[in-house]
Amino acid sequence: MKTKSRIKRIAVAGLLFGSLMAAGCGKETPASNPPAGGPPEVAVVWVKPERVTITTELSGRTSAYLIAEVRPQVGGIIQKRLFTEGSDVKAGQVLYQIDPATYQAAFDSVRAALDRAGANLIPARLKAERYKELVGIKAVSAQDYDDVYAALKQAEADIAVNKAAVETARINLAYTQVSAPISGRIGKSSVTIGALVTASQSASLATIQQLDPVYVDVTQSSIEMLRLKRDLASGQIMRDSANQARVGLLLEDGIPYPLQGIFKFSDVTIDQSTGSVTLRTVFPNPNQILLPGMYVRAVLEEGVIENAIQVPQRGVTRDSAGNATALIVGTGDKVEARTLTVTRAIGDTWLVSEGLNPGDRLIVEGLQKAQPGTTVKPVAFGVKSGESAGSASGQPAAVQK
Repeated sequence: MKTKSRIKRIAVAGLLFGSLMAAGCGKETPASNPPAGGPPEVAVVWVKPERVTITTELSGRTSAYLIAEVRPQVGGIIQKRLFTEGSDVKAGQVLYQIDPATYQAAFDSVRAALDRAGANLIPARLKAERYKELVGIKAVSAQDYDDVYAALKQAEADIAVNKAAVETARINLAYTQVSAPISGRIGKSSVTIGALVTASQSASLATIQQLDPVYVDVTQSSIEMLRLKRDLASGQIMRDSANQARVGLLLEDGIPYPLQGIFKFSDVTIDQSTGSVTLRTVFPNPNQILLPGMYVRAVLEEGVIENAIQVPQRGVTRDSAGNATALIVGTGDKVEARTLTVTRAIGDTWLVSEGLNPGDRLIVEGLQKAQPGTTVKPVAFGVKSGESAGSASGQPAAVQK
């Protein structure tokens, strides 16, 4: 009996196992089912040409528009200092007073000598006039007339010499008042009252700088200068005659300077040690925000590209060889790979010269789900799923493929 019961249990177990195996073989695996959501969504932007202003950011430093070192032109003791250090002065304003006593005396002396020479001229002229009449009637010899005429000329020459001496003495006396050669802001004084100064000494008494406007000197590499010239010659970049001279400025803290400057000139010599050329620009500085020696960055407008193609940097990658690549949605919403030629970065975009055409749909999101040859569902970048891609992106429906 026990043997029969055991046989029955084995038979039932075999039947149950067989039915389970049959049921399992009859079902398909979940992996073989097609995805329920359809093709993956990717965010795209439409490539379109636009007018782009090409700028270059160069570093440099500011310098005063005019600089004048104040030096004495006569020697003497400083009696007065007639300005406040760090203040604005006008051209011709008296800054220092040198003791004028000796120069006043010299001026009085040569002026007296001029008066004496003038007094000697009167009798010499009258005598020459009388001898001229007498020599005509042979009352005096020609030699006597010649001697009198020579004495007259000598008296006239003495007056000319003394006039020059008077003018020299007057100039030296005026130089005892040291005046400002230019208008601007004056720095600290290197001498005090009672100091002895000499004519044309090497050390300056003070320095005046004109700070409105100011120069901004920046450097540009010779390679960049050659590239710009080639792009202009080929017509890839066009000069905008109305804006070609405009220059922007960024201060040391990165804040833009509120006023625009103008480009003045480019140096004619390349610095052999750095391979760069100096560019000089001029900026108005009415509030004297810019001080000499300040580090700044100038933004120069090089030119304009009329039909430039700019794409977000997030949509461009690099392959193993370092080439720029991008994925676009082509015909039939299939993904295509493109190799690009990018020339420069402008903000958060790349300027593309080759590889993309107007109307292309560049994938900027969902790159991990897009493989070349696969079908995707393009959605305008920044538009939620389910909204109209054409209306949200501002592109006509005919552009969407």
